[in-house]
Amino acid sequence: MRIGTQLQYAGGFTEAAAELADLEKAGLDVVAVAEAYSFDAVSQLGYLAAITDRLELTSAIMQAFTRTPTLTAMTAAGLDFVSGGRFTLGLGASGPQVVEGFHGVKYDAPLGRLREIVEICRMVWRREKVVYDGKYYTLPLPPEQGTGLGKPLKLINTPVRERIPITIAAIGPKNVELTAEIAEGWQPIFFYPEKAAETWGASLAAGRAKRDPALGELDVVVGAPCAIGEGLDGLREQTRDSLALYIGGMGARGKNFYNELTVRYGFPEAAATVQDLYLSGRKAEAAAAVPQEMVDATSLVGPEGWVAERLAAFREAGVTTLMLTFPQGSHAERVRTVERVKKLVADL
Repeated sequence: MRIGTQLQYAGGFTEAAAELADLEKAGLDVVAVAEAYSFDAVSQLGYLAAITDRLELTSAIMQAFTRTPTLTAMTAAGLDFVSGGRFTLGLGASGPQVVEGFHGVKYDAPLGRLREIVEICRMVWRREKVVYDGKYYTLPLPPEQGTGLGKPLKLINTPVRERIPITIAAIGPKNVELTAEIAEGWQPIFFYPEKAAETWGASLAAGRAKRDPALGELDVVVGAPCAIGEGLDGLREQTRDSLALYIGGMGARGKNFYNELTVRYGFPEAAATVQDLYLSGRKAEAAAAVPQEMVDATSLVGPEGWVAERLAAFREAGVTTLMLTFPQGSHAERVRTVERVKKLVADL
């Protein structure tokens, strides 16, 4: 199980980036940069490529709808080039709240668009002339839709790799199935190890049945807050705010993928309550209504023995890359946490 971390997109980026050299020495394998509706991930990943030597870099996640497929491919090839072949393209469909609200792009057919984006990216990386006639993307643009001057082109530069790994963020059944079929990696959110098989097992199996063996085994990339020590119950409780934001506020009623996931985890009443409270502005009450079981199961905050048990559960559920966030502590404490997690994983 590889160990990584995701740099936060809410300030302090250069300070967090400066810590990576020590975290890398402590055994960190991967660093991710999110995008959401903050600074773009690309410029920050380019910065990280310049100041790191071994760390794998990944976008977690880069907006799929807001870039053309060929621009996405060009960007990934550029980041793979400046990092010396250390980049993984993390993609996701996001949701209508961000795609339509912040970018002004219609949110439609996320599964079909993701499939076509992946296919076009791989054509670009192979330096093929990009001629593509899909349901959602057509290259070159047909004369009746443009000037008629467009012609098939291929990438000028030769990429470091003709197959840059792709990880897709997915939690819905059909999206997870698609990911298991076409991507090198899968990134779910709020991963509950003991409920993973019943929640996603059928979708993963269906996707893997259609998977090209050349893609290799599916890399399961899961995030969790991590702090090791006694008396850290309060730190674990801090995750309630983030859980409530997603379950209650990231989407409208009837169109909140994270709320639907909470229902599939077996908490339909709590999901409804959290959403009602959050959308009515009672955010503290919404956080308090998040099930304790979900808070505990998705966290790695607690005594060393308890964290070791949770790590074993994550591994048993198929997790191959664990992306840690650090809810407290100094730089030195974060370095020690990475060292301890690496040892615990090695001892499993």
